[in-house]
Amino acid sequence: MQDKGVDPAAHNRAAWDKYVQEGIEWSRPVSAEEVERARGGDWSIVLIGHEPVDRSWLPADLTGKDVLCLASGGGQQGPILAAAGARVTVFDNSPGQLGQDQMVAARDGLELRTVLGDMRDLGAFGDASFDVVFHPVSNLFVPEPAPVWRECFRVLRPGGTLLAGFINPDAYLFDHEALDERGELIVVHKLPYSDVTQYTAEERAAKFGADAALEYSHTLTDQIGGQLAAGFVLTGFAEAPHQSNASAAYMSNYFATRAVKPG
Repeated sequence: MQDKGVDPAAHNRAAWDKYVQEGIEWSRPVSAEEVERARGGDWSIVLIGHEPVDRSWLPADLTGKDVLCLASGGGQQGPILAAAGARVTVFDNSPGQLGQDQMVAARDGLELRTVLGDMRDLGAFGDASFDVVFHPVSNLFVPEPAPVWRECFRVLRPGGTLLAGFINPDAYLFDHEALDERGELIVVHKLPYSDVTQYTAEERAAKFGADAALEYSHTLTDQIGGQLAAGFVLTGFAEAPHQSNASAAYMSNYFATRAVKPG
């Protein structure tokens, strides 16, 4: 059950604005050289881990396609897709993350729109507004993914595609300190896991820092079944290890799906 004393959207907005200031990996904008190559058709973007997404998952020609980069700020995927010819909207909960996209767009002369908001509420957009929704690993920052899938389905046009990345819920079984500090896989958490139900505010501050983003694991029923319940047809699946986690030797930490809105 969600801690009623915590507003995850507000807390995680502040957390991600701080991460931008710290220059973490997912807040570092692409270079002008990468944008220029994308204009010439040489590009790749990441959906899970460090592996480029399979280009066959996206339209062969992005020119004029309306693409929503959902919870995907940071100046990475959005600018590349815009340089490849798409009409891109980047939607994110963090003004700092959106600022990275705005910076790249201004620097490189890209047409790109940014919208601030919670991924669970896409009321800023009308029905059937997009051809593609690109949603990299991010729904771990909301307590429930079902509203995200429903909104993705609503804003996609018939025949539109949802590309989504998410965390393998089993990754949350393990003791964080033992894993990060000693590389030991010690099962301590019951699933589904939540920072706000597993620990008190004081314990969270001691373990992760008071400003750390709140995370929530989600079952595969919620992730994959949730997409199906929203009306999607699953057409692709991939997995990848965590790039630096000790569990990578034993399991995939990331899953990705390609799903289509029938029509």
